[in-house]
Amino acid sequence: MPLSWNEIKDRAIAFSQEWKDETSERAEAQTFWNNFFNVFGISRRRVASFEQPIKKLDHKQGFIDLLWKGVILVEHKSRGRNLDKATQQAKDYFPNLKEIELPRYILVSDFQRFRLYDLDTDTSTEFELKDFVNYVHLFGFIAGYEKRVYKDEDPVNIKAAELMGQLHDRLKEIGYTGHDLEVYLVRLLFCLFADDTGIFNKLIFWDYIERHTKEDGSDLAMHLSSIFDVLNTSEERRFKNLDENLKQFPYINGKLFEEGLRIAAFDRKMREMLLEACAFDWGKISPAIFGSMFQAVMNPKERRNLGAHYTSEKNIQKLIKPLFLDDLYTNFEKAKGNRARLLEFHKKDC
Repeated sequence: MPLSWNEIKDRAIAFSQEWKDETSERAEAQTFWNNFFNVFGISRRRVASFEQPIKKLDHKQGFIDLLWKGVILVEHKSRGRNLDKATQQAKDYFPNLKEIELPRYILVSDFQRFRLYDLDTDTSTEFELKDFVNYVHLFGFIAGYEKRVYKDEDPVNIKAAELMGQLHDRLKEIGYTGHDLEVYLVRLLFCLFADDTGIFNKLIFWDYIERHTKEDGSDLAMHLSSIFDVLNTSEERRFKNLDENLKQFPYINGKLFEEGLRIAAFDRKMREMLLEACAFDWGKISPAIFGSMFQAVMNPKERRNLGAHYTSEKNIQKLIKPLFLDDLYTNFEKAKGNRARLLEFHKKDC
């Protein structure tokens, strides 16, 4: 679960006090950003990398100070340096980033000043370190508090469904079919959503696949099998010498990971497909929309017209609200504040 805003604000005040006199970019910049992410209860190592190598516009080798793929790019300078130049330097990296790596936010800082750009809304906010606590809400996306807005026919929903459809086809081509394939894909989808919605510590599934599996995909199925097994094992029943990277996955109390399945097989391209799927922010993808689209994905003939082959969330609401949700909400409003009525409501309506 995300830290409370009160806890985040307390940490923001402590962060500002600790770093109020720092000036040197090279000496302390990485520690500074590690501590910055810790304000929001997030381990920087789990989500972002320092010194990401990349070619600049002039084709010379450059290094992004910090990159959280698909989320935020940070350019850091020594105290008093020009933030406009830092911003332009950050933007110069964009042409050579992959589409799935392109961030929504740019953050530039010189220890004492911060400038945050939201590229989706084309807005920017600048503040000083001493005022960090008053602007900490701007970084709710780091802690997991970003407001989610689901759009009908949002391209990200369609693209995510298409990508999972391609992975489905490839597994089917190699002979992984039937019930095993269906359950396997549902497990993968669960992990993708869990990575971005607070069920897992943020992005641990993506991090594990990217860091601990071979690029040729030859050991990916084995590692996925280990993850599924851990998800199905309560903490007290796990081996005492279980690898720390697997130990971080929580116990999922249900039957999704209980059934024994054949171990699948992956290649380089299939691993890239899964990593690309991991790069989506699944917290922004509506399960209602995605589920309907995914049914169409399973049929290659329907996939050509994917946008027309699902029931939108709005239309789902139009259907179920008058059938039973409207009465449910009305009865709940009447029962609120009265324990006896709430108990009766729970028995009768839930």
